[in-house]
Amino acid sequence: MDDGQARRGRHQRIVVGIVATLVSLGAVLAILLPFRASLSTAIPALVFVLPAVIGVVIGGFWVGVVGAAAGFLAYDFFFLPPYDALTVRSAQNWVAVAVYIAVVLIVAQVVAQLRAARQEALRRNEESDRLYELSQALIGDLAFPQLLTHIVDTVQGVFEPRWTALVLPQGGHDEPVPGETLEVAATAGQAVSDADVASLTSARGETRSMGLVADGGRGPRKVSVALVVNERPVGMLVLQDVVLEGADRSLLGTFANQSALAVDRARLRDEALRARLLEEIDRWRRALMGAASHDLRTPLAAVKTAVSSLRQTGTRLSEEDRAELLELIEQQSDRLARLVTNLLDMTRIESGALEIRPTVMPLDELVDEALGNLGGSVGHERVRVEAPDDLPMLRIDHVLVSQVLANLLDNADRVSPNASMIRVTARVAPGSADRIEIAVSDEGPGIPHNERDRVFEMFSQNGRGGGAGLGLAIAKAFVEAHGGLIWVDPSVVIGARIVFTVPADARVTASA
Repeated sequence: MDDGQARRGRHQRIVVGIVATLVSLGAVLAILLPFRASLSTAIPALVFVLPAVIGVVIGGFWVGVVGAAAGFLAYDFFFLPPYDALTVRSAQNWVAVAVYIAVVLIVAQVVAQLRAARQEALRRNEESDRLYELSQALIGDLAFPQLLTHIVDTVQGVFEPRWTALVLPQGGHDEPVPGETLEVAATAGQAVSDADVASLTSARGETRSMGLVADGGRGPRKVSVALVVNERPVGMLVLQDVVLEGADRSLLGTFANQSALAVDRARLRDEALRARLLEEIDRWRRALMGAASHDLRTPLAAVKTAVSSLRQTGTRLSEEDRAELLELIEQQSDRLARLVTNLLDMTRIESGALEIRPTVMPLDELVDEALGNLGGSVGHERVRVEAPDDLPMLRIDHVLVSQVLANLLDNADRVSPNASMIRVTARVAPGSADRIEIAVSDEGPGIPHNERDRVFEMFSQNGRGGGAGLGLAIAKAFVEAHGGLIWVDPSVVIGARIVFTVPADARVTASA
């Protein structure tokens, strides 16, 4: 608020206070005059304190003084003999007048002090509320633009300048860099003119202030305060056309300190996020290189060896050996194709391009499609399907869920003894009639308890046959895309049993 507004507000309160004092004094006279003959001189003196108190409450101490003077004249003129004259004859009446004036002035002073103390308490309470709101917002998880907007809105609401601007380094550095242009990151209040923006951003990265600085001249001024953390400037708050008293300057300094810490904290949080992203990218790169060095190199080496053996003209191969080499090439090519498919599926998942196209199909068709995806590496004779005859149809994207089942069957085949069976069981999920629970069980070494939470993470091999660690991660993503869950059954003693749920079409059963 500028000086003109403050002065107009004070003058308005004084005028209203004087009017209220005179009106209340007239009301008191109208009430007491009919009983003047029967009243003692002390009663009007006590009652005339009220108009002065009303004036103090509304307009301040000096309005109370005016009320005391008007009350003294009314008291002397109407209630001290001789009536209707401004004269005091007896010493007793002089004592009454002196006591009245003393009492009114003391009461006016006390009331004025109480009023001032109340206003100060309200102001302090409002400052505390503002600081609390600001600190709560600053320690919260606001996005960086929201944080900057909250800072300028709070400063604008407390100090009421014409506008408030928050200036930050344009390049996103932790602090201004010499030669770098600054930018107005957030504003509040009236629109900031182009000339003001040019003035604020032309510092070329130089710190303008380490504390409160105001433009020269009298009246409303532009006040700037640097946002400093550990003697390192991170930005600047600028308030246009504002007058700051001593307490206001301290409060603005507190706001600036809080804002500086918040801005610095937000930047550190962004840097930590970037560091985590870079660390995750680096982890992915290392894991992908590990997968490529093992899961790509091994089948490629096998294919190359088999092709080289077939091309050797000086070596005669029996038909049995030739067929074995061709089968090896086909199996390793299928293995490479599955790995490439998994990598492409993972790319779709990470890019958010995964789209569900649900269809209705029975469980046995899903199993056949999954085994077909494996290219014969897992024979039908090794897979036993167990499901009730009235099992509802599955309402799934068969391409995605068949890949889930294929990945689970491939894992089970790699870790199980050659003569063992792989069981695929299905039932209606307990407590959920619109969900089918499908499980794949093997007789391999199982999954250690301490690794069951990590087995579905990207590139997590966890002893499941030395794969790239993509199959179960892809299975988890595809199942969750259907709104289902996937987990390792903790009750299995021998081998492993991985369970997942998918939607059911309860209107149709597989036997219908």
